[in-house]
Amino acid sequence: MTKKFEVSFEFFPPKTSEGVDKLREARTQLARFNPEFFSVTFGAGGSTRDRTMDTVLEIQQEGFQAAPHISCISSSKAEIRDLLQAYQSHGIKRLVTLRGDVPSGEVSAGDFRYASELVAFIRAETGRHFTIEVAAYPEFHPEARTPAADLQNLKRKVEAGADSAITQYFYNADAYFRFMDQCEALGINIPVVPGIMPIYNITQLSRFSSICGAEIPRWLKMRLEEYGDDIASLRAFGVDVVSELCETLLVQGVSGLHFYTLNQSAMISHIIDNIAE
Repeated sequence: MTKKFEVSFEFFPPKTSEGVDKLREARTQLARFNPEFFSVTFGAGGSTRDRTMDTVLEIQQEGFQAAPHISCISSSKAEIRDLLQAYQSHGIKRLVTLRGDVPSGEVSAGDFRYASELVAFIRAETGRHFTIEVAAYPEFHPEARTPAADLQNLKRKVEAGADSAITQYFYNADAYFRFMDQCEALGINIPVVPGIMPIYNITQLSRFSSICGAEIPRWLKMRLEEYGDDIASLRAFGVDVVSELCETLLVQGVSGLHFYTLNQSAMISHIIDNIAE
């Protein structure tokens, strides 16, 4: 198919000068897809605050829309207010707004308990200045009491002022479509963009999935394990699997995809080239 869908890409702020160079190279490679925005993550408890800001501003200076993640766990209202004012002063227009993870050993949760409270605070402080993205979970948040409670959490974020949502990654397209049906039934009518995770290796993917609650289907896990140390073949297979997932989503009417890059570009470039043909 000729590319008729929007893409966006998530980065994490690098820790070293080598990491900065690697991210710049990845960004250069991915820029050819004319992304709607590049987002930049925000470490637990604000642990990457300065590096997130530096990365966001560099992206913006290159002429792209940058969307910093902003999380509220361990943050005071004053700290969040200062951060919002800084982003406004630099002309940032989009935020990815999350509750965030509690850092190891953290005692204070800060002034906010839930992402919906942070969304409401941002709207109260800045009006409609920011486009606000929030998180959605087709296979449900690992801390959710029930699937219904998780959907209500998303609805509260929408009612607080969220403009659109980005999902946790998944490999079962039916989970996304069922989730969208449930959102519609609840009156959740904002865009919900699928989050797409390339498959780099089984150990890393299993670790991520155990933390975030994303399911690796049994057939996929067994096929990946079959490759053993043959990383090149595993990644080639992963490109095929993820390309097919993206094609399924696009054929069913999804208008955009958000890629979790891990600051890499090669596999994502192959995937987008596959589905844009």
